[in-house]
Amino acid sequence: METRLTSCCGPSRRTVLGALGLAALLPVAGRALAQPDPVLATDLEVVTVTDTAAVLTWTTRTPDAAGRPVPVPTDGELWLAPADSSRPPRQVWGSDGATPFHYAQIDGLEPGRTYRFEARGAGVRATPAVSAATGLPGTPETSGTFTTLVPPPGRLLRTLALANDIHYGETVSGLVAGDLPPGFRQEPGLPPYPQVMLDALLDDLRRADRGAATLLLAGDLSAEATPTDLRAVRDRLDRWGNAGTDYLAVRGNHDRPHAGGEYAGCPAVPGTAELHDCWSDTFGPRQQLVEYELGGLRLLGLDTSALDGSGGVLDPPQFDRMSELLRNEPDRPTLVFGHHPVTVEAGLTNTGGPGFILDRAHALRLQQLYERAPGVFLQHSGHTHRTRRTRPDTACAVEFLEVAAVKEYPGGYSLLRIYEGGYTVNFYKTRTQQARRWSTLTRGEYFGLLPDYALGTFSDRNHVVLRDFSGLH
Repeated sequence: METRLTSCCGPSRRTVLGALGLAALLPVAGRALAQPDPVLATDLEVVTVTDTAAVLTWTTRTPDAAGRPVPVPTDGELWLAPADSSRPPRQVWGSDGATPFHYAQIDGLEPGRTYRFEARGAGVRATPAVSAATGLPGTPETSGTFTTLVPPPGRLLRTLALANDIHYGETVSGLVAGDLPPGFRQEPGLPPYPQVMLDALLDDLRRADRGAATLLLAGDLSAEATPTDLRAVRDRLDRWGNAGTDYLAVRGNHDRPHAGGEYAGCPAVPGTAELHDCWSDTFGPRQQLVEYELGGLRLLGLDTSALDGSGGVLDPPQFDRMSELLRNEPDRPTLVFGHHPVTVEAGLTNTGGPGFILDRAHALRLQQLYERAPGVFLQHSGHTHRTRRTRPDTACAVEFLEVAAVKEYPGGYSLLRIYEGGYTVNFYKTRTQQARRWSTLTRGEYFGLLPDYALGTFSDRNHVVLRDFSGLH
């Protein structure tokens, strides 16, 4: 089997190898750049594993004058071997340029096979950070192994990207209440981080190794729904694709109507004297269901934003329209996306608590609706800034998936690949140099605990669900 190797840590370099144990590739010592201080390779994460590819990231650091570890540019290497082979691992990837923020993608792996690996920076073996997400026994990072997925049977029909929480216009990342916990700012002279992360997302999706034709955006595209920020997001999205076909967007709580002089040019919300809805000028009316049909696949976008507060609601007209569509065609394969998670488990496990998700009565009614519409197979949510699957509260056979934020660590999106016999979900970090730098910096949010909360388990990020999609085209 051919193994294609992709460098993302400097100028791109592609190499084609035969079997991983190719005798011509002899082990060599890591090419350590000249460093006056010892190098620490850390933050190792096996982020993405598909049926034929894997993405690993890590950071190289060295002590500064005060003894604090700071990012330092080094070379990077990845060594790999099938776990069932007696041969030692061989170097299958190497960076052409020096960087502190290493991103290694390996293509051409075999489905359902376990591999041993070792990532290095300046010749030093990378280890996971002190984190439950990657440091507990049995994780790929501690075991030094990962197993590729076995894809569903049948042809790959289409690939969709699931993303959320860009917060365009935000200047401090990681704040929860007031100035706490300590937030993170972009360095002077660099583009605003929401712009960096949105541009990195859109750059990723059109590359051949991602191939996402449709982007679903589940809210919080802006920080405070100002006309300037919403127009800037819309402009970037329109340069990527066509609204309503290539990308679909619903609003989040940050995109809700606001009061104040800078919003006065936007339509006023009926029944209020001071609230103005700038989102409606740019993306569409408030509490209106987004509907799109894609080769037999139905996509439904929920506006779960309330007029005030961080929790979510569904107004009666929108719910009635949702009910009508599902009642008329209950078996049509349907993907739902909206900003607020809907399950009790989501409410009990997120940092904001039960009041942070969709109103309990609305959430239960929605899940009861899904019980009578077996075509609904997945609901994509944002808002919690984490990647996590939660259990439904009823007998509906729906996957409830929260996807980590675009705008901060881990800084990425999920790809949903639909086959005739099911689908796969894989989370990807964005990979431009500026995006990898910002994602690494914001690992420090929540007093350094953000990776434990936001990254999710390996199986939450990478999994397969068997289901009949043979009727799609």
